[in-house]
Amino acid sequence: MGLLVMISGLVLFLGVHALTTQRILRGRLIASWGEGGYKLGYALASLAGLTLIVWGFANYRTSGMIELWSPPKAFKHITVALMLPAVILVVAAYVRGRIYTAVKHPMLTGVKLWAAAHLFANGDLGGIILFGSFLGWAVFDRISLKHRTDAGAPPIPVGGMGNDLIAVVVGIVAYLALGFAFHPIVIGVPVFGA
Repeated sequence: MGLLVMISGLVLFLGVHALTTQRILRGRLIASWGEGGYKLGYALASLAGLTLIVWGFANYRTSGMIELWSPPKAFKHITVALMLPAVILVVAAYVRGRIYTAVKHPMLTGVKLWAAAHLFANGDLGGIILFGSFLGWAVFDRISLKHRTDAGAPPIPVGGMGNDLIAVVVGIVAYLALGFAFHPIVIGVPVFGA
């Protein structure tokens, strides 16, 4: 049951996020609902999808995971190592500096790193579906960005090295918080020292 709920959540969450790649449909929805209505609907559908993903995956994990293969212990260390740049990249998507300019889409790159890293460490069906779906979506969205032409969109201000320093420091703090608190307490899987 949990796996089905998680998959439903993935369809809703990633489907709503894929909607942004459909510029004509997105434009029609904004014209029909207004900018605020569109953003509210987008946020509520995303939250509902995320809730289903989290609940479904937690239920799947507690009711017995379906192991497909057993990753070597070294893969866990690779995952832990890849998560630091992944978190920094996600922060750099919001604290825009030279990292943002160099990577162009640090949020998508961070999601791809997060998903690929977790595919290394998880050999169960639910983990493969969860992380594989996010990796597939991030690749799809990045490809769609290369083909988008949103003429007239105002440029987003980008700072300098100070913003990069902030992104790195906040990224390291978030990485440590995720590894020492969130992952072992919420997910139930220790990251460091296990």
